[in-house]
Amino acid sequence: MIQTIENKPTDEDAGVLFLQESFASEQVCLEASLRSSNRIRHQGDKGEVNEQHFIDFLRHYLPDRYTVDKAMVIDSRGDTSDSIDVVVFDRQYTPTLMDSDKHRYVPAESVYAVFECKPTINKGYLEYAGDKAASVRKLHRTSIPIVHAGGVYPAKEPQHIIAGILAIDVEWADGLGASFLENHSALSGPMALDCGFAANGACFDTFKEGGGLTYGPPENSLAYFAFRLLSRLQACATVPAVDWSAYANQLAKTITA
Repeated sequence: MIQTIENKPTDEDAGVLFLQESFASEQVCLEASLRSSNRIRHQGDKGEVNEQHFIDFLRHYLPDRYTVDKAMVIDSRGDTSDSIDVVVFDRQYTPTLMDSDKHRYVPAESVYAVFECKPTINKGYLEYAGDKAASVRKLHRTSIPIVHAGGVYPAKEPQHIIAGILAIDVEWADGLGASFLENHSALSGPMALDCGFAANGACFDTFKEGGGLTYGPPENSLAYFAFRLLSRLQACATVPAVDWSAYANQLAKTITA
């Protein structure tokens, strides 16, 4: 008689399982909160509720050095982006401008990432998110040298602005399969989307060297997406030092009708 020997989980395995199950439960809770908005009949109100759920999710995972909010982005020339559902930006060195209740303008130099929140990931919403990303990336960004005790740091090249989409579902039957790949690859240049997350269990990003797509585990897409995003934000380090004189000079100009 051959006796079957079962491999007992090690302490390391138990720790991994604890992490996986804990973060999986957070994903279940987020998806339930998002789907509960289906009871809201007004589409605009439903969208605002879900935007706030995604904002709260990113605020929960990202360190305090990153501010997360709905905003428009403005540059030193007075040009503005479209209204962006979720903007991840620096508040330590760059203030927001012209805040009024829930409406705020964020200096283009301070932006790390922008996201659009949609009910599902599909062709139309990918293109829409790409257009919103392009409206931010096209803006002018200043950068000046930084004086320190030992001398002067040269002006930093403005970093790539991360852009993505946040949703509840993926529309295609094969998820992030062939149809997604075809439509995602069609977005290039300022419209390119670097990452995305769907609460029903899907996420992708292009953060690895070479730009190929990386996918997360369905049951832990939320935490996988958040940690991959955080790693990419860390690589961006600090945003450039803003040339505030460029903003001031625009205010001093005399405009004739």
